[in-house]
Amino acid sequence: MGIDMSREGVKFGIYLPPDLARDLEVCMKVLGIESKSRFVQEALRSFINENRWRLGGRVIGIIGVIYDHEVGDVDKELTDIQHDYLDIIASTVHVHVDKRRCMLGIMVNGDVSKVKELLSRIVNTRGVLHAKPLLLSVEESHKPTST
Repeated sequence: MGIDMSREGVKFGIYLPPDLARDLEVCMKVLGIESKSRFVQEALRSFINENRWRLGGRVIGIIGVIYDHEVGDVDKELTDIQHDYLDIIASTVHVHVDKRRCMLGIMVNGDVSKVKELLSRIVNTRGVLHAKPLLLSVEESHKPTST
């Protein structure tokens, strides 16, 4: 069932389990949001913005990487990988977590397909323990309307 986009706005009902409904009320109170419609709109906007990058286009964000620097040549391999993506890497930061583990923060800005390729190479590098992207689409979208 599609949504009729020819109207000013769209109304629809949703089911919330009791625990989620309680969390909604608490969160609305803490944030000072009085309208459930406004709250749901903001939550949906946030969810869509967090996931829009998966659709393609240009993204900006950071890839967080935790790795064990004592495994093989992982430092050199990660540096070499980064050098292959200088066109999308804006900056990096290196943090020593403890005697064995380090964290890289790789700031990226570019086409999502290249960012996914970079992420795949990082994840498949021996010694990388965890890699997680925080990416936001910078593609134009529908402008928010007031309610």
